[in-house]
Amino acid sequence: MSELTTKVKRVPKPSWLRVKLPTGETYKKVREIVSEHKLHTICESGHCPNMGECWGEGTATFMILGNICTRSCGFCNVATGRPEPVDHFEPAKVANSVKLMNVKHAVITSVDRDELKDGGAEIWAETVRAIRHQCPDTTLETLIPDFAGKWENLQLIIDEAPEVVSHNLETVRRLTKGVRIQAKYDRSLEVLERLGKAGIRTKSGLMLGLGETKEEVIEAMDDLRNVGVNVLTLGQYLQPTPNHLPVAEFIHPDLFDAYKSIALEKGFMYVESSPLVRSSYHAEKHVK
Repeated sequence: MSELTTKVKRVPKPSWLRVKLPTGETYKKVREIVSEHKLHTICESGHCPNMGECWGEGTATFMILGNICTRSCGFCNVATGRPEPVDHFEPAKVANSVKLMNVKHAVITSVDRDELKDGGAEIWAETVRAIRHQCPDTTLETLIPDFAGKWENLQLIIDEAPEVVSHNLETVRRLTKGVRIQAKYDRSLEVLERLGKAGIRTKSGLMLGLGETKEEVIEAMDDLRNVGVNVLTLGQYLQPTPNHLPVAEFIHPDLFDAYKSIALEKGFMYVESSPLVRSSYHAEKHVK
């Protein structure tokens, strides 16, 4: 049995881990638009704790290529199974959503589509082009999968040159097999290295609290810097359902602050590090 799935005593949520309710006029306006036009954002469907703040700053995250993933990561609440056929009108729909919401910085992510020959890369490229056509002043971050190491598919993203391309390492090397079952630690590093060598600003993130050691977190930082990653996000893992990996530890904010200092000393251009940080938190700042 995996060290990650062995039954452990439930760790109580600490008093300092509290989600702020979304507020503000800009948030309210965006929420009304999303509701009226039935727009889909990960911010809302994923119950992101930073939704109010991000929407207030003009940032939103959209998921493309459906909501059924071909992979079964132990931390993720997205359904696993046989995805629906690709919607070739989706790029235009997403671009229209960005325009309606008046998004200044759009983050695009997706499920893994390993059953597709191109891994969904062409829809990715078309989505970037559609947003740039409809919203030329909107900056873009693409939070991409690893395309199963088929580098010709990754090249389609590189050719579009989004302002930031993100690919999350998610956890340390030792825990990768149990956390990201069909992914590979070194393959993710190669994705980021290829992007960096193409001149693209790269970003990656780690979830903490899955049983990693401080030394392993620092090792992962070094691995990311060695492949030229520019931006790092560190946040607390929260178990989405009882069927997902348990939380091994709630990391204190002081340690998140310490990790931020270490990461900046190692040369990361920008670091987001606190319990409620998610991949897209303050994403609009990462293009500057």
